[in-house]
Amino acid sequence: MTAPSRQALVPFVSVANMMKLVHQIGIERVLVDLAAEIEEDFRRWPSFDKTPRVASHSDVGVIELMPTSDGETYGFKYVNGHPSNMKKGLQTVTAFGLLADVKTGYPILLSEMTILTALRTAATSALAAKWLAPKGARSMALIGNGAQAEFQALAFKAVCGLSEIRLYDIDPAATRKCLRNLEGHGIRLVPCASAEEAIEGAEIITTVTADKQYATILSDNMAGAGVHLNAVGGDCPGKTELHRDILLRSDIFVEYPPQTRIEGEIQVLPEDHPVTELWEVISGAATGRRHPDQVTLFDSVGFAVEDFAALRYVHRQLERFAFCEPLDMIADPDDPRDLFGMLLRAA
Repeated sequence: MTAPSRQALVPFVSVANMMKLVHQIGIERVLVDLAAEIEEDFRRWPSFDKTPRVASHSDVGVIELMPTSDGETYGFKYVNGHPSNMKKGLQTVTAFGLLADVKTGYPILLSEMTILTALRTAATSALAAKWLAPKGARSMALIGNGAQAEFQALAFKAVCGLSEIRLYDIDPAATRKCLRNLEGHGIRLVPCASAEEAIEGAEIITTVTADKQYATILSDNMAGAGVHLNAVGGDCPGKTELHRDILLRSDIFVEYPPQTRIEGEIQVLPEDHPVTELWEVISGAATGRRHPDQVTLFDSVGFAVEDFAALRYVHRQLERFAFCEPLDMIADPDDPRDLFGMLLRAA
C-alpha cells in the first residue's frame, strides 16, 4: 500500500502541542492576537453563515456543535458543559475543533479546543470591554475563580490595560489557586471575602461561574452607575448569573441574538427586548458606550465565529511553529472511484 498523499494528512494539534505553541508565542501575546483575529472577523460578520449552536441537553449538562463558514473555510467546534464533572475530578468544559476547505470538503486542521476555548473566551471578553468599558478602567472584580478565571484576568490586562483584579469565589481554594497562578504576571491581586467586597472600586465586573441554574451572582444594587458587566457564566438554558433588574437598566450587547436569547442572561426577558450586536459596534454601525453613567452588559455565550477565528489563528501559526502531527484521516485511493480496491490491497 502506498503512503498517504499530502492532501490526506491532516495537521493535528494535541493538548501538549497547544501548550507548546502558547508558551512559544507567550500567553499574553496569544490573547492579544486572538482578540485582534476575532475583531477582524466581527468586522466582516455578514460574510459568515450563522446558526445557533446545535445542543443536546441532559439533566447533568450539554453537548454542542458550533458550525460556521465564510464561504472559503468551514469550521466547527464540539464542546460540552458538565458542571458536576468537577466533583469527579473531570473538566467542566472540553472541546475540539476542525477547519475544512470549502472547495474540496477536505479537513485542513484538527485541534484540541479545551485550552483554545478558554483563550478565545477571554480574548472575546476583553475585546468587548475594549469597546464598551469606561475609558481608563483599571480595576476588575472577577467573581468565580475556576478554570476560566486566570485567562480572563490576563486578557483584560493584555488587551485593556487593567492593573488590578479583585478575586472572589464561594470556594476559597479556587481563589488561592488563582492567586498562585497569577503571581508574577504584573497584576495587583486582591482576594475578597464576598462578592460585595470584590466589586468595591471596580469599573468592570466579570462573572464566570459554573453552576447550571438560575443564580443571582450579582443582585441589583451591586451594579452601580458607569460599570461594565461581563457575564460569561450564563451560557445555556436555565443558567443565569444576574438579577433581572440589572438587565432592565443596562444597555445589552450580544454576539448573536437568536442564540443569546436561548442561552444568555436575556433568556429571562421578552423576545423583543432590545439588544445590540457587538459586531455592529466594532464595525461602526452602532454606538457602544455613550456616557459615563451608562451601565453596559456584554451577555457572552460564545459563538462559532470566535472559534473559527481561533482555529484560523492556530492554523496560521503552524507555518512558523511545527507544533502538530500529521493524521491519516482521509482515505486516498490511487483511483478515487476504487475505494474498495484500496481496502482489499491493505490486507
